[in-house]
This record gives sequence, C-alpha cells and structure tokens, in this order.
Amino acid sequence: MTAFLTTSPLRVSADEFGVSSDAILFGQAAVLEGPSSALGQGMRQGIRAAFTEINAKGGVHGRKLKLISRDDGYDPDRSIAETIKLIDDDRVFALIGAVGTPTATVTVPIAASRNVPFIGPFTGADFLRATELHNVVNIRASYGAEAEAWIKHLTEDLHFTRIAIFYQDDSFGRDGLAGVKRALERRGLELTAEGTFERNTKAVSSALRTLKRAEPEAVVMVGTYKPCAEFIKLSHKSGFSPTFVNVSFVGADALAKELGADGAGVVVSQVVPFPWDASVKVVADYQAAQKLLDSSLEPGFVSLEGYLSGRLVAAALEMSGPNPTRADLLRLINDGRFDISGNIMTFGTAAYNIPARIFLTVIQPDGSFKAVERL
Repeated sequence: MTAFLTTSPLRVSADEFGVSSDAILFGQAAVLEGPSSALGQGMRQGIRAAFTEINAKGGVHGRKLKLISRDDGYDPDRSIAETIKLIDDDRVFALIGAVGTPTATVTVPIAASRNVPFIGPFTGADFLRATELHNVVNIRASYGAEAEAWIKHLTEDLHFTRIAIFYQDDSFGRDGLAGVKRALERRGLELTAEGTFERNTKAVSSALRTLKRAEPEAVVMVGTYKPCAEFIKLSHKSGFSPTFVNVSFVGADALAKELGADGAGVVVSQVVPFPWDASVKVVADYQAAQKLLDSSLEPGFVSLEGYLSGRLVAAALEMSGPNPTRADLLRLINDGRFDISGNIMTFGTAAYNIPARIFLTVIQPDGSFKAVERL
C-alpha cells in the first residue's frame, strides 16, 4: 500500500505512543489514490496546513505536530490493514482525517479497542454519534441533519413534493437514505423513486433509467464526485433535468470540476464555512496556512474541514500541558468548547442542543460556488 509520509516514525516515549521530546505523531488512513482520492487528499492537505501553521509558531509545548498518511483506497479491508499499521507499526498518538462510512465502520472498533482517538472523520454517519464511542470526535454535522436541510428547502422554498434519491449501495448511502426518508415522513411525504450504484464505480445507467421514469422534481444524491457527476451529465444528455442536490461528502470542488458546463445549478450542502470568504477570520487563517504549506494551493470545502480538525487537536493539546495523553486529549475535547479563530466548536453533552450548521451552495456556470440562504 502507498504511504504518504511527512515524517519518519517517531521515537515513542515511555508514557505515551506517538509522543517524543520534540514531536507528536498523528495518522491518517484515507483514500489518497483512485476515483475518490480528492477527498482524502483534501483532508490531508487541510490537516497539514493546520500543523504547518502551528509548527511555524513553535509547535505545542515545544513539540511539532506531524502526520503520516496511508492510502486505503476507500476500501474497508484495506482500511483495516492501514489503520492497524498506523497504530501498531507507526505507533501514532491519534488517528485523524479518515474518509468514509464503510471504512469507518470497520476501523472505529479497532481504534476504540486500543483507546486511540479517532478525530474528525470525513463522514456524517449516525453510528459515529453513539454515546458509547468515547474515542470518536465528530466536527461535522450528521447526514441526517444534511438531509433535513435538503428536504426543508426543497419543500418550503421550491414547493416540491416529488423527490427521488440516487445513492451509493453501502452503509454510507443507506445512512443518507434513512435520513431522507425521516425528513420526508415529517412532512407526510414519501420518496418518488430510488436508484443505486456500487462504491468505486461509475455504473449509474440503471439508476438513471429508474429515476427518469419516475419524473421527480428533485434528485438528492448520496455519493462521491465521479459517479454523481456521471449521473448528472448522462441525465442532461437524456433530457432529464430535475434539481440535483448533493451531500457534502461528495467533494464539492471535485464535483464542480468533473461536471464542467453541466454543473450550473447543482446544489451541494456544506458543513463548514465558505472557504473563499476571507472576511471570516477562521477562513482567512486557513487560507494563510495553505499558502504557508504550498503557495499554489487553492481553497476548498474538504481541505477547510481538514484544517479545522488539525486546529482542534492543536488547541486541545495546548490545554493538556507538557505531558499529553490520549485520554486527556479526548477528555478535554469532549468536555470543551473551542474558539478556533472565531469559529466556535462545541462537543460532548454541551453540543446536544446546538443546531447543526448546514450551508447551501449552488455551482455557478463558471464552476465557482455561490452560498445561498434559500433555493
């Protein structure tokens, strides 16, 4: 398997894996090559930007934050192998920036059994929010919250009642499907049609035929950027042009690039602030950190999410003092409220009554994004 190293393995302290006198090592098992690679690469880029920013200021209590990334190909079996390597061979302090529901389903139990923190996974799966998963830290809204936002806007702003779904036929897609069904049921509605595709493929023709026959006004989409783009492009070619709404996991920037001229009007929900709005302090800091890492990097939703994860662990480690432990990191985050450059992040019981933050964006004819309050 391919490993993307930003450092050689660290000397491990006698007290805690992944902590040495001058560094703290984090591990990422995510898709870094192949048809969904923009997601893992985006998370990696954002985490590295955050670490670069922190390290340029002297690190945390004199230690630099370092990342080792391993490619799991968005495949559960590979993800198990790479996660075990990160924990047992690389001996990382914590896992960060994993990508995907099917991979997290099999790797979270491994991390939990070893009491390894599992920080900022790029998935909104409901199971990750179970109260017994003390080692998991979610910084993004759930897919259920995104689905509620879609259906609210489609029914209230556009007055649609005929809504279909196109989803990846695995735990990720089915999680999104359940959220959409719940949101529709609250309004006395049912799905007009369902169409599926297999993970890591662009085999969408059968789903297109099924959904086109149902003549929905909108198609909500729970998948990654390549199959979703393929579905939209083939739809337009066949004269089928409902409103398309995508989950944040799709990878908005990569989706817009894949779609080209077919992207105009496609809606994507987001769970982080608008990454081009430098009037927001956390966005300005993120943009500066990216430039410090690599002056050629462009802003994007996925890398901003990775950046927030990186800044969060740095803030918690700063609070933990000069002798950090995994247990302290998790306790501080789960009991805490963090101000990351004006972006407030709240966890644990204090977060239960705080509404999820969902932002709607629409792809413009030139491939850029416009943030909107209503559809």
